[in-house]
Formats: sequence, structure tokens, C-alpha cells
Amino acid sequence: METTDAGALVKVNTGGPDIDGIVVEVLKSAKAVVAMMDGVKGPVLRTVPQDALAERTEAGPDDRALQLLVRRSSHASRGTARGGSGSGLSGRAGHTRAAMHRTTGK
Repeated sequence: METTDAGALVKVNTGGPDIDGIVVEVLKSAKAVVAMMDGVKGPVLRTVPQDALAERTEAGPDDRALQLLVRRSSHASRGTARGGSGSGLSGRAGHTRAAMHRTTGK
């Protein structure tokens, strides 16, 4: 598969049986983060090489659980308005210090 977009339905070649997955994020190093089903843990995120991905057209039985995982993962909101600041800073820029102690008026 040449190019993979986030949200694409894919089959992941694991060396054994192909596993259905959904692409969460495409990384620069020819890898992709994919939501896929683990036999023991259930839906998980895995980083796989892009050449191990093949496009699929039909929805699979586990796609609903995978879509829920993608929706609640932090990868899905990276760089968007919902994810807060894109640079990884926490909080707002104008509120870097804690509030001072307030006296009681004595």
C-alpha cells in the first residue's frame, strides 16, 4: 500500500493471519499507528511498518470496537483544536504560576 491516510480500513500482515485494523496516524518513519484486535487484550494500538498494510474495502466484525478506541485515543486528537495546544504544553500560556495566598483581611 503506497500511501495510507488516517481512518483507512486496512489488513495488517503479522506473519500469521492478516488482522483487520484502522489507521490512526501515519508517522514520518514509514510506520503507522494502527488500531487492531489483540486476541488477549482486545482492541489495542500498535505501530507497524507501512509495507505490512493492505487496503480493505469491507467492514469487519471488530470495526466498531476499533473505532471507539480510535475516538478515545490521544493520537486521534493530536494537533487539533480539541487536543489543546499542539506543542505539548499543558494548560494556558497566561497561567503558568499558581495563585498567590489570599489574606483574610486581618
